[in-house]
Amino acid sequence: MSGGVVEGKEHKDGEENMAAWLVGIKTLKIEPYHLPPLGPHDVKVQIKALGICGSDVHHFKNMRCANFIVKKPMVIGHECAGIIEEVGSQVKTLAVGDRVALEPGISCRRCNLCKDGRYNLCPEMKFFGSPPTNGSLANKVVHPEYLCFKLPDNVSLEEGAMCEPLSVGVHACRRANISPETNVLIVGAGPIGLVVLLAARAFGAPRIVIVDVDDCRLSIAKNLGADETIQVSTNIQDVGEEVVKIQSAMGSGIDVSFDCVGLNKTTSTALNATRSGGKVCLIGLAQSETTVPLTSAAVREVDVIGIFRYRNTWPLCIELLKTGKIDVKPLITHRFGFSQKGVEDAFETSASGRSAIKIFTTLAYFVRNLIDTSHLDSFVEDPQPAPNFGPRLGYCCCFSLSNAGTLSKLPVM
Repeated sequence: MSGGVVEGKEHKDGEENMAAWLVGIKTLKIEPYHLPPLGPHDVKVQIKALGICGSDVHHFKNMRCANFIVKKPMVIGHECAGIIEEVGSQVKTLAVGDRVALEPGISCRRCNLCKDGRYNLCPEMKFFGSPPTNGSLANKVVHPEYLCFKLPDNVSLEEGAMCEPLSVGVHACRRANISPETNVLIVGAGPIGLVVLLAARAFGAPRIVIVDVDDCRLSIAKNLGADETIQVSTNIQDVGEEVVKIQSAMGSGIDVSFDCVGLNKTTSTALNATRSGGKVCLIGLAQSETTVPLTSAAVREVDVIGIFRYRNTWPLCIELLKTGKIDVKPLITHRFGFSQKGVEDAFETSASGRSAIKIFTTLAYFVRNLIDTSHLDSFVEDPQPAPNFGPRLGYCCCFSLSNAGTLSKLPVM
């Protein structure tokens, strides 16, 4: 698929550090971004590839995502990779010139959750592009050494940036204990559903069925390796009939269902389709409250597992990419350069829906990420109006932060 046409001057060596600031609803401005001083355990990274996530789109469209509200101008973005430009005095594992993928969340490392290894639940988490913390759609950022992971030679910077959405799928598969004995149902074939598909297959799931309301997304899922795809309706009254079709398509008991949407209908589908003693993993969080058949699931001892971001996933994601067990390149569909017009076009493309999966901004690249909740609109139950959760289809958009001057349409890499 084609990317956007880039206009305007790109950042050049020696110029002031610039970033994409969200200053109002659907209003982004590339302005100077003054970095904090480099600490002894920090590194300064030239961001070269960044993907747009569903949460970025929510912030862009509404100045908020769930309970995270943008109250002042904020640098947006968090799915990123780049090249080390400078290292702190105590940095031991990284050197200038290393290509790295950045894990975007900095936990306190002191609370009980952090000490127990569940740092993704840290109440003091500072996460790129989640208010009030500035993000990483910038020429350069400062980040802790321990959250920057060196990329092998055969893993591109774009693929490194894709470790962030892929981490959601990997974390979910770990939480659900996916194995070669686990038959998997995925509800929702948006970007997150697709990375769950890739991760579940890499974890050995022998049979994967994926459902969605959109036949285009289902076609993509089939090409990525889904064993069966089923198009479902938006009407919650159809759940019973659709569950019969889903179970028939699986051919045996559904051990684990992943709800990658988070609406009444999708969660109800997952709970009803899963076998007795199975698991339902809740990844999509489209609604703050849902009405679902918990009693019938409880008497069948169906376990419900929550997912929030990820933890300790980057090394495994990089290994899966390095060995070819997972290929995220087909998910990257659009690329835009890091200029005022490029950034605006990338976010408008992500917010509008249509045919993209992942959009990148290239600083050398800006990417629209897979962790997108944009596919939620089309799953809303009739006759309720669709909540404003982003574009109909997920996008992958890549931003380029290259220093090569004005860019034209960028080639697929």
